[in-house]
Amino acid sequence: MSDENKPAGDRPEGDRIAKLLARAGVASRREVERMIEVGRVRIGDEVVKTPATFLTSLRGVSVDGKPVGKPERTRLFAFHKPTGLLTAERDFSGRPTIYAALANALPKDTPRLMPVGRLDLNTEGLLLLTNDGAFKRQLELPSSAIPRTYRARTFGEVSQEQLEELMEGVEVEGMRYDRINANLERRTGRNQWIELTLTEGKNREVRRVLEHLGLEVSRLIRIGYGPFALDQLPRGRAVEIRKEDLERFRSGLKA
Repeated sequence: MSDENKPAGDRPEGDRIAKLLARAGVASRREVERMIEVGRVRIGDEVVKTPATFLTSLRGVSVDGKPVGKPERTRLFAFHKPTGLLTAERDFSGRPTIYAALANALPKDTPRLMPVGRLDLNTEGLLLLTNDGAFKRQLELPSSAIPRTYRARTFGEVSQEQLEELMEGVEVEGMRYDRINANLERRTGRNQWIELTLTEGKNREVRRVLEHLGLEVSRLIRIGYGPFALDQLPRGRAVEIRKEDLERFRSGLKA
């Protein structure tokens, strides 16, 4: 039985260090565990050996030699990601990342933010960012069943009947994708816009499913994530989600 599943009386006091560091916005819980594996996390002068280290506070904890501050309240931002940017903190081949754009789009006192999921290099639209690693993970889990909505400009032949079959799920090259609600918006010749809503968000899911139907995707835009919409947010700009809207959303999330 893991420490987290033991009765309260048998557990050490506090929470796992990985959970606390994620809550403090250092990184996602999984990323923090990797940091611990390679010796980047210390308590005082001692290297943390295991993520199963329980603490009541982060006093004395450092990552890469930098002290970890007290956790801020959970914050959430919406960013209109342009094409041509990687959803990553850095790229060793020198390609631009979202953080270069965010440096100009956010106030200077904004805490370190982590992207909720990813948009690939050639996908644009709504990207949520948060300072809370545990909240980030919750938003990404398929079990949270948060809908993501996309608009895709495609070339080829497809019918509404074919799109409706995606509600039953589809398997593409051995990968099973859960139900997708897809609708034709408008068509000009063999070009059409398709709106798709899904809850899994697997890697390149929308592109792979549409290509499986024989379509070429020339543009892909995420326009919604849960109750948050891209609306008229200009490309390359970011805005903070209002605290009351964030709290309303969190209160309705699946545990």
